[in-house]
Amino acid sequence: MELYPFDEQYVQRLQAGVPETQHHFVAYFRELIFIKGRSRSLPRDLMEDICQETFLRVLSSLRRGDVLHPERLGAFVNSVCNNVLLEQYRSSNRAENMDADFDVPDKSIDLDRALVSQQAQRQVEEILAKMKERDRRLLRAVFLEELDKDQVCKQYGVDRTYLRVLLHRAKQQFRSLMPQGRRPEGTVRSKV
Repeated sequence: MELYPFDEQYVQRLQAGVPETQHHFVAYFRELIFIKGRSRSLPRDLMEDICQETFLRVLSSLRRGDVLHPERLGAFVNSVCNNVLLEQYRSSNRAENMDADFDVPDKSIDLDRALVSQQAQRQVEEILAKMKERDRRLLRAVFLEELDKDQVCKQYGVDRTYLRVLLHRAKQQFRSLMPQGRRPEGTVRSKV
């Protein structure tokens, strides 16, 4: 393909709608746009649409007098074509994303958290089983069953100050039975 030197007279003939100039313009740039499309492996019908849209935009700009440098007409057509291609990519990506067949994860159900909680519960139960009966019952009542502290005091026959001492000892025993350097996943420290 031979490069064509565009000038002001060529642009004026396009603006005036001279048939030979319009045919030359379409034939010349159609071939260049199709080369660009083949390099991107675009289907022929899509390239036809891109050509039509590019020509429509360029000719509209020419008729409005928006092309200030007629000698740069080739670069202008190329830029308009690139913009049309980008718009086509964006719109096809949106359509593909909307058509995708997938399940949206349910954020209200946290399966990992449930699994971790089960593992932590098992680990806590194993440690509690190794503890003294009184300490095990105390920790269950306060932390697992979340009984009122006054109720626990009444059950054990102690006041709140001494309950703190008993809980401290029970927690110390619990920690000593835990694997070194690990707290059961999902357990949190609580204030007594």
